[in-house]
Amino acid sequence: MQTASKKVVNGWAMYDWANSVYNLVITTTFFPAYYAAVTSIDNFPKGISLFGRYFVNTELKDYVLALGFLIIALLSPILSSIADYKGNKKQFMRFFCYMGAVSCSLLFFFNKDHVELGLLCFMFAGIGFYGSQVFYNSYLPEISSEEDMDRISAKGYTMGYIGSVILQMIGFGLVVFMEDKGLALTITFLLVGLWWVGFAQITFARLPQGSKSERQSKTHFIVNGFHELKLVWNQVKKMSVLKRYLGAFFFYSMGVQTVMLCAIDFGIKVLKLEDQKLIITAVIIQFVAIAGAILISKLSGRIGNFRTLIMCVILWIVICISGYNISTEIQFYLLASLVGLIMGGIQSLSRSTYSKLMPETKDTASFFSFYDVTEKLSIVIGLFSFGFIEGITNDMRKSLLALIVFFIIGLLFLIAANISSNMKKQL
Repeated sequence: MQTASKKVVNGWAMYDWANSVYNLVITTTFFPAYYAAVTSIDNFPKGISLFGRYFVNTELKDYVLALGFLIIALLSPILSSIADYKGNKKQFMRFFCYMGAVSCSLLFFFNKDHVELGLLCFMFAGIGFYGSQVFYNSYLPEISSEEDMDRISAKGYTMGYIGSVILQMIGFGLVVFMEDKGLALTITFLLVGLWWVGFAQITFARLPQGSKSERQSKTHFIVNGFHELKLVWNQVKKMSVLKRYLGAFFFYSMGVQTVMLCAIDFGIKVLKLEDQKLIITAVIIQFVAIAGAILISKLSGRIGNFRTLIMCVILWIVICISGYNISTEIQFYLLASLVGLIMGGIQSLSRSTYSKLMPETKDTASFFSFYDVTEKLSIVIGLFSFGFIEGITNDMRKSLLALIVFFIIGLLFLIAANISSNMKKQL
């Protein structure tokens, strides 16, 4: 097939520009800072009351985020199947886009009197982001030839990074120059929703819709997604290296994703860092992550994927131990830089390692759906464990330390996969 016109390709990449602001602005920086202030001990000395129980504020946020990822994990096979049902996938993509954007905008009304609203909007924004992303990704093989796929995919990633940093800087400017810091943050939430839904219109106007024959090409798509996952699992069970690698990925992802999602909470709650410093730290992490991804990619080319992943997981264990013991801002910044250095690299290397270990098949969508569900379920367990331990001990340091267990299990699976791989000379 030939690559689509430049207009279509740019329209596709523009959705990354549109929705990446959620990931950086909402998940990573502004929302955690605002949530910590709104739900602080000053406002809720006994904790946040829900279902007849008082929760530690960050514990409750972890539970809500875990629930969101669980919903995403359950929806993912269905959405992947719908994505194959090409005739109407743009409507589904639009639905999840609007859900996410509206949820972000409604965070403008989040305050200490509407904590439940804030948490629900936070959760539905995530569902909207990941739900629309399934359909967005499924367009890539339709608009690109195989030889242009890497270039076009990278273009989307670059557009998303630039767009999210621009809006992050706008939000940072509001926080610095407005006297009412809370209002500055809620205005930023509103801007995220408007940015997301506004620029997405370019994407929806330029992406193809699909023909009537395509609309009639598949039925029972709800059951089909789970059936495809079962078929993938039956193949995985027969492949010792891939099976052990997925076990490793499942466990170390519990730690990696939880640290990434809770790092800002740790800086706010444990080290009492100011919002401006945390936002600057988040931007620095993004820049370091790019360099780290390149460095780890080159390292894997020299020493192999498994050895590089083993090294990365060991560094994550070091991060958890160091995080438990840090007490100063400088130590936090150094640790955050180390997180940034390996966070992008381990994610990209994990995906490429999985691609290399996959059997030769035309059904790559099902295999990556299986990979995606594995990751999302690991995040659910990681976040729930992190919040549960903090709720029991009232100490986020102990939650961080407990993640070492997941990393160690993942490390053992990686070592086993590496031994099997060396015997079969796969990687």
